[in-house]
Amino acid sequence: MKTYAEYLAMVEGSLSQQLASLGTIPEVLFKAMDYSLSAGGKRLRPVLLLAACDMAGGDVNEALPYACALEMIHTYSLIHDDLPAMDNDDLRRGRPTNHKVFGEDVAILAGDGLLSAAMELMLRSAIGMADLRGARAAQAIARRAGVTGMVAGQTVDVTGEGSEPTMEKVAYIHQHKTADLLTAPIEAGFLLAGADDQQLAAGAAYGQQLGLAFQMVDDLLDIEGDAATLGKTPGKDAAEGKLTWVAVRGIENTRADAQRAVDEAVAALDQLPFDTNFFKTLAQNTLNRVQ
Repeated sequence: MKTYAEYLAMVEGSLSQQLASLGTIPEVLFKAMDYSLSAGGKRLRPVLLLAACDMAGGDVNEALPYACALEMIHTYSLIHDDLPAMDNDDLRRGRPTNHKVFGEDVAILAGDGLLSAAMELMLRSAIGMADLRGARAAQAIARRAGVTGMVAGQTVDVTGEGSEPTMEKVAYIHQHKTADLLTAPIEAGFLLAGADDQQLAAGAAYGQQLGLAFQMVDDLLDIEGDAATLGKTPGKDAAEGKLTWVAVRGIENTRADAQRAVDEAVAALDQLPFDTNFFKTLAQNTLNRVQ
């Protein structure tokens, strides 16, 4: 397997190229899409997809369009999250948010464009395969990103602002808004590599627990982080009455719950017949991230 930096370099070297490969895009739309897509970040989701495929014995070059598509989906969700009708944020990845640069209308279309581009990239790749691995991987990503996945979590998040926080609501939001899009790359990477159902189930269990821990730490960083390090505005969750893990469990219990989720993610990896050290280290490092 490669290092995180090597997978990251593959993604960074391919994102804009994959977008441009779709054909002639109106200039302002391409600029708006590429503005947010090329803004950097951890690229955690595409790296997870490439690493999962690699770990399970698949071809990372074959998986690259799916990794880029997943990052496009993640980026579209950030553009829309930042809009005045959603989180109304001015800063993302240390830069002005998309609608602050291009206007709300073009920002909405840039998000729409990235989602459409992601689906086109995956389906274009899938129809070039001799079997259904690519189609199954695309379906897994679409499902985790869609109306029973990320969009479902976002809906409960925005409609629940200001309401009484409960563990049931918060767990639903975290599971779908965040964990589903961290489970999708494991499932898609495994599917592209031809993994069996038992391996897929273990990979999904890892992704879900990693995603829960990731969002718990995100909730903590919103309280304890600073804008320069985070690249986004801290303190907004409490100010807007967001349903967060901290709101229900408090700071120290959230830390303990995040550690427990990481432990469960690592335990899920023990069911796999692969060298899982990359994924164990990544899960454990989640607890120490600062952005």
